[in-house]
Amino acid sequence: MSAELNILPLSEERINKVKKLSKTSHDNVMDFKTVLPWDNGVDKSLYPKQPDHLWIYGTPYCDALTDEQRLELAWLETARDISMFIWLEQTIPVLYMGYITQYGDQLNKETTEYLMIFSKEEIVHTMTFKRFMKIANLDMWHPPVGLYDLLTKTLPKMSPPVGILFTLLIEWVAELGAMHTSQKDNIEPMTRQLFKAHHFDEARHIAFGRWISEAFIENAPAEQVAQVRAMSKEIIPKLINMFTYNPEIPRHTSFDFPIASDDQEKINEIWNSENNQRINSERFTEFYSWIDKLGLR
Repeated sequence: MSAELNILPLSEERINKVKKLSKTSHDNVMDFKTVLPWDNGVDKSLYPKQPDHLWIYGTPYCDALTDEQRLELAWLETARDISMFIWLEQTIPVLYMGYITQYGDQLNKETTEYLMIFSKEEIVHTMTFKRFMKIANLDMWHPPVGLYDLLTKTLPKMSPPVGILFTLLIEWVAELGAMHTSQKDNIEPMTRQLFKAHHFDEARHIAFGRWISEAFIENAPAEQVAQVRAMSKEIIPKLINMFTYNPEIPRHTSFDFPIASDDQEKINEIWNSENNQRINSERFTEFYSWIDKLGLR
């Protein structure tokens, strides 16, 4: 296949890496039935995330809450994180299989196979997250404002490498956030296992997205790269803010939440709190380094 006909051109070295991803996926298939000890249930008397990672931690709003209210917030925030994964991961198979349908004769076989594997794994992840939500009696949150339209309306109209780049950005931020807060020994066991099991597939998805995105930045026309960089510089701050604090939270609490969903001044205060700035700098270090290298912010 000539380079000009390949919609996702990769070097031979990167193609060989994609082959290895496919082999690892085939050798390590997530089994929906056995991936978690479902019969053990979820212990909601334990924190599903580190208590100092609550969105309003380190502010007077958090200090004024009872221990029970802070625990409730931790579970609601975890429900938001899982909802974000579900909304994202049930759109990716549609997007990626659409690439195969539309550009099948412009894709090499290695990339085609991994797009299929990627899509299959996301479907299993979605089913797993939904089952966890049901067992834990957690409600779905609304789709992420703006980003859901990006995934379902904007990206399908753009070229595959651009679509893969922007799904990577969203998925990587969510994955880093989930793993950074959920893997200590004091975290509720089923929740910790859920995110860890999910991480093994996600690490491969992120690697694939990085290779596609790097090849695009290296080889695409300068004007197209400039357009994508401008788009990413607008989207990434919104993505980080959205993950840091979601103003939908008052809709879910059993108590009067101290910040109204439309109080932009207080929302800005939480987005920029000292604790959230610290957490973001820690959990997103690798992400920030990569996007800076590619000129995406």
